[in-house]
Amino acid sequence: MKRIAVATLFLFVAAHAAPLTTMQAQGQARTPSPLTIPITGAGSGAVFNGTFQLQRFASNNGQLVANGLLTGIVTAADGATTSVVRTVALPAAVGDASCDILHLDLGPLNLNLLGLQVDLSRVILDITAQTGAGNLLGNLLCAVTNLLNNPSGLARLLNSILDILG
Repeated sequence: MKRIAVATLFLFVAAHAAPLTTMQAQGQARTPSPLTIPITGAGSGAVFNGTFQLQRFASNNGQLVANGLLTGIVTAADGATTSVVRTVALPAAVGDASCDILHLDLGPLNLNLLGLQVDLSRVILDITAQTGAGNLLGNLLCAVTNLLNNPSGLARLLNSILDILG
């Protein structure tokens, strides 16, 4: 799951880097716009419908949090409504990170190519990055993989992405 998130992150940044460079070269300023996430919930006889506008990520007591503006309407069981506009910090979770780079499991393969018979048994390929002195590629891949382990580093990375998208 984490590998998919990292790959998606790189593709997302790469796809948006060219338009950003073009706009900066043309001298146009960009105003970041917050990401708006619909929020609904129910409890104690009341229903909430609203949005969360993500503004920044931060580290709070060693935990990654998403700071933003929560707006919406609370409707009580009797139909009474209350407007909500509040700055909140919501916990953000990141999955377990490791230096496992790739696990590929291929079943047996039997081919007959115009009289040439090719038989391949089951193949399992595991690629794991090793860190340490002299292991440049392993250090790099583990560092990229472990970006998600440091909440403050992850917050900086996500805020950079928000600035690019804004």
